[in-house]
This record gives sequence, C-alpha cells and structure tokens, in this order.
Amino acid sequence: MSLTLFAHPLSSYCWKVLAALYENGTPFEMAVLSPDNPEAGAEFARLWPVGKFPLLKDSARDRIVPESTIIIDYLDQHYPGPVKLIPDDRDAARQVRLADRFFDLHVHHHMQRIVNDLLRPAGDKDPTGVAEARAKLDVAYDMIEADMSAKTGASRTWAAGDAFSLADCAAGPALFYGNFQHPIGEGRPNTLAYLKRLTERPGLARAMKEAEPFMHMVPR
Repeated sequence: MSLTLFAHPLSSYCWKVLAALYENGTPFEMAVLSPDNPEAGAEFARLWPVGKFPLLKDSARDRIVPESTIIIDYLDQHYPGPVKLIPDDRDAARQVRLADRFFDLHVHHHMQRIVNDLLRPAGDKDPTGVAEARAKLDVAYDMIEADMSAKTGASRTWAAGDAFSLADCAAGPALFYGNFQHPIGEGRPNTLAYLKRLTERPGLARAMKEAEPFMHMVPR
C-alpha cells in the first residue's frame, strides 16, 4: 500500500486527516503511534524528528508529508476522490483555507491549551492561561454561531458554504474536543447543530468510532 499515516487514534489533528481519508475511501495503512508499537514510533522519529503527528508517508511518490492541512492538500491533489476538499476556484479555495486556519488557530489551539494544563502536575498549573483560552474559545464560538447563521438568515450547511471541505475536516475534531473541554452551550444552537452534522459525517464518525476504546485517556 502506497500511503502510511503515522497517527494516534485520540489525536484531534489525526482525526482531521482521517476524516479526509475516510470521506474519499482513500486506501492507506495506519501506523499507530503508541508504546505498544515501538517500530512505528522509531520510524516516525526518524522521518520527522519534530515529533508532531500526523505524518503521511507516500512510498509510491517517495514523499514525506507533515502537518494536517498540508496532508489534506496533498491528498486532494494526488489522491483525489468523490469529495473535493479544496475547490478549484481560487476565491472559493481561499475561503476554505481561511476557515481551516480559523478552526486550527482559534478553536483547536485554545482547546489544546486547556488540555495541556490538565496534563500538568499540580504545582505547575496555569489558571491565567486557561482562563484566557476559555475566553478566546467563547469569542470563536460566537463568531462561528454568527457565521453559521449568515446568508439570508438561514444557517449554512458547512463551514465554507454548501459543500463539505478541508475546513470541515478541521472543524470536526476542534469543536468536538472544544465542546468537551469548554461547552459550546445551548445559547449557540447553530454551532451545536453544525457539530452534530460533523459528527454524523461518515469520515469523522468513523475516526471517532475507532477512538472509542481510548477515550478514557482524554484528560478531564
């Protein structure tokens, strides 16, 4: 098999890529990064010393592709499927990429700050940083709520319009884990409805199902 994805089943950024792979039925092999699979860990460390996953290895094209957004871009170019994740139209593509960066930088990042603090030892907590992250998540949630309510007063279906895209691959894990750590709240019904649509999409639903045996490891 040409494609190997180095990933952990709980990683939100790995879910992002898995959603793209599963949406298009792209054949690949999963190299699970865990203490139970030291060979995968050793190869991953050799290929990408930075140590951030996911990482895609394409044996057929002799390419190593890091970073979730770049991986999905690569898949869309070289292994396209029925779901076009990045539009050919440059203006539409720019909107998709903007939404992708928004969910990574303004939802995912702040959610991860909360998770990282939960993993810190008792004497090394950062309550100020966590409070800032929660406040910024509220700002992001409000922006999403307004955006999903735009367009002639009717909620749009997906992050960048009516078609599922790269942006939604980013939004799914970011909002799922964000809601887990800092609830979206009933006052944002359009955002909650969007999250429900995301978790019902075949790609993300499959990634989440595969993660179920590990969910007890998520910090609370």
